[in-house]
Amino acid sequence: MTVNSKIDLHGIITPLVTPLLSNNELDERGLGKLINHVLVGGVNGIFILGTTGEFSRLKSKVKEDIIKTTCRIVKKRVPVLVGITDTSMHESIRLAEIAYNESANAVVLAPPYYYSVDQAELLNYYKQISETIELPLFLYNIPARTNINIDVSTVVEASKLPGIVGVKDSSGDLFYFHKLKYALRDNPDFMVFVGPEEIMAPTVLFGASGGVNGGANIFPELFVKLYNAAKSKDFETIYKLQDVVTRISGSLYQVGKNSPNYIKILKSVLSQMDICDEHMAEPFIPFTQEEQIKIENYLNEIKHFDFRQNV
Repeated sequence: MTVNSKIDLHGIITPLVTPLLSNNELDERGLGKLINHVLVGGVNGIFILGTTGEFSRLKSKVKEDIIKTTCRIVKKRVPVLVGITDTSMHESIRLAEIAYNESANAVVLAPPYYYSVDQAELLNYYKQISETIELPLFLYNIPARTNINIDVSTVVEASKLPGIVGVKDSSGDLFYFHKLKYALRDNPDFMVFVGPEEIMAPTVLFGASGGVNGGANIFPELFVKLYNAAKSKDFETIYKLQDVVTRISGSLYQVGKNSPNYIKILKSVLSQMDICDEHMAEPFIPFTQEEQIKIENYLNEIKHFDFRQNV
C-alpha cells in the first residue's frame, strides 16, 4: 500500500534527457549541469526515465544510476518524479522501490506496451501496482508510443484508488483533455499535466496543473514564464511566448530525416550549450554535420528573441 500518497505539484516539470557517455555509462557531470540549468530556470519539478529520457533503451544499471544520481544532486529542492514504465510489472515495481529508497517524490507509469490490453485489464494493472508500491503514482497516457489510450472513464476510476494522484497526458488531444477535466470536476485535487508543449498554455487556461515539456531542457525560463502567464491570464505575454514555442516546434524540432527527431535535437542543442554529451542510446546515430549546422542556425534565430527581457 502506498505509504505517502500526498504530493501537490503544479507548473513546469522538466522531463530530463538522459545524458550518456556510452550505451552503458551515465554522463554524471552532464546530468549535474543539466539539473542545475533547469533549476536555475525556475522549473517546479524534474521527471526522469520518461520518453524524453530514452527509458526503453537503457540497461537496468543506467536506470538505477540516474535515479540515485538525480535524487542526490537535486537534494529535495524540487520534487523528483521517476518513470517506472516497463513491459514487466515486476520491473516497474522494482524501479519504484529504488525510487522510494532514494527519496524520490512520485513515480509515473504508462500502460505496458507491446501486447494490447483492454481497459479493465489496464485499470487492474494500475490498481495492483498502486497497492504494492510506496510512492504516489501518476498515470501516463501516451498512445503514440504504447498503442493504448487510457480512456477517460479509466482515469476517473483510477483517480478513486489510494495512491494514484494524477495523470500526464501526452496524447495531444485537446478534446480528450476537456473531457477529462469535466469528468474529474468533482475531484479537483487530481492533477492533470500535459506533455506537448504547444498546448501547455491553452490547457493551463482551462485548469491543467501544468506541463511536462521537453523543451524545458533547453529553455526552462521560456516555459516557466509561459505557464505563469497562462496561470495569471496575462494574454499579451501568452501571445508573445506562444509564438516562440511555435517557432521552436516548426523549425528546430523538424531537423532530420525522421522528424521530429525530438530527443536527438534536444541532446544536440544541450551539447552545443556545453551542458551534456549528445550521445544517444542505440540504434540512434548522431546528426550529420549539415544537420548540426541547421540546428545551430535555428538555435541562433530563436535566441534573438530574448524572452527573459521582452516579457
